[in-house]
Amino acid sequence: MTPAFLVTHNGGFHADELLSSVILTRLFPEAELIRSRDPAWITPAEDRIVYDVGGSYDPDLAIFDHHQRGAPLREDGRPYSSFGLVWKHFGTDYLRASDVPEEAVAGVHASVDASFVLPVDLVDNGALSPSSAGPMLAGLTLPSLLESLKPVFDDPTPDAETRAFHDALAIARAFVEARVARSAAKLRAEAVVMQAIADAGEGHILELPRGMPFRPSVVKAGADHLWFVVNPRGADWTIGGIRKDDEGFALRADLPAGWAGLTKGDLEAASGVKGALFCHNGRFIATADSREAALAMAEIAVREAEAAAEAEKA
Repeated sequence: MTPAFLVTHNGGFHADELLSSVILTRLFPEAELIRSRDPAWITPAEDRIVYDVGGSYDPDLAIFDHHQRGAPLREDGRPYSSFGLVWKHFGTDYLRASDVPEEAVAGVHASVDASFVLPVDLVDNGALSPSSAGPMLAGLTLPSLLESLKPVFDDPTPDAETRAFHDALAIARAFVEARVARSAAKLRAEAVVMQAIADAGEGHILELPRGMPFRPSVVKAGADHLWFVVNPRGADWTIGGIRKDDEGFALRADLPAGWAGLTKGDLEAASGVKGALFCHNGRFIATADSREAALAMAEIAVREAEAAAEAEKA
């Protein structure tokens, strides 16, 4: 199907039709985007895709609404918004159009759906409140931020709603593209990290060729013995701790207490490693000017962590 029109409702906009519009305008760039509630427009026809309006869900007729009785639900019973429906039917094609490798398409589609699309669906349907992020962060969730781009109530400009919608669409597009790129990058990183885990053997130090997402692969591999990760960053090298859990900041092992907040000569003296540059006061990351210095610092950190663990057992 090559639609001539992409039809959604006019008036105030929400994240779900904005994000649906991102997907559909990428796939059908020649189609005209129509915002209307006129029955002549929101009735299914061969020349259009209708979404978030129209009171029906029928992919064969290219209408994707979720406001009607008997609205579509996911297999687990959670509700779709128009974004979830559009992603379900067009997300795979969007990823291919975004140059995601074919072998990664299914994985990226599932990842984006679970961590990006589903929360928008739930918020739009009132099944999840932005306030669950906490009172200070509620207004900074993606749905809230996108809706904050609506014109103010007393804006006298005749095309205020349309102009605001298209301004918000450009911003929504950047978020979708960034989320897809990040999900694809995590899959690319997995193969590299898995090889590095194998190379580490039973040691406590994971060495990577560059900074990249690594914790999901460490967890997937069951590599609980890994405590620190070392990798180049620009001209320097970093030594970082590995978090115990997805939530929170507790590490499997901290960098030595005597390094906290020190830089250059002071850190070199405290660590005994020439080329040591910096250790964060929180002891979760340090830097050195070479791979050799970074590995030496990591090995010292391992020995101190092992000694601390033995002392706790005694």
